[in-house]
Amino acid sequence: MILWEIFAIAGLVFIILEMIVPSMFFLNLAFAGFITAIAAVWINDWIILTILFVVLSILSILFLRPILIKNRADKEKETGMQGKYIGKIVKVIEPVGKFSGAITIYDERWEARTEEDETIPAGAEVKIVKYDSLILTVERI
Repeated sequence: MILWEIFAIAGLVFIILEMIVPSMFFLNLAFAGFITAIAAVWINDWIILTILFVVLSILSILFLRPILIKNRADKEKETGMQGKYIGKIVKVIEPVGKFSGAITIYDERWEARTEEDETIPAGAEVKIVKYDSLILTVERI
């Protein structure tokens, strides 16, 4: 196999890993893999290419990753999802505990959990304290 193909395949593998584990880490390695694949068209020494891949990976992690993470945090603020729910007082429609429960907010049913061991009964009012994907964390008010 030609060296540029190896680094291009490595870049694709890292992109797939980034899709599975969105940590903004594997994206940096994919970036380094693709740049190294381009360099491998002219450089045929695998030691030099490996060193180039490592150096590009380190530089990308040190300089590009903080920018990507900040950009992702800014996008979350723009969508307003956390601000839309955090701090709101809502009604429990199914008893909420550590592992199950549901609330209603804006006429929508949401899965909810508590961080404490207590179970909050249906009909009680709770305050949303954390938004995590499709599950809202609540506390008794």
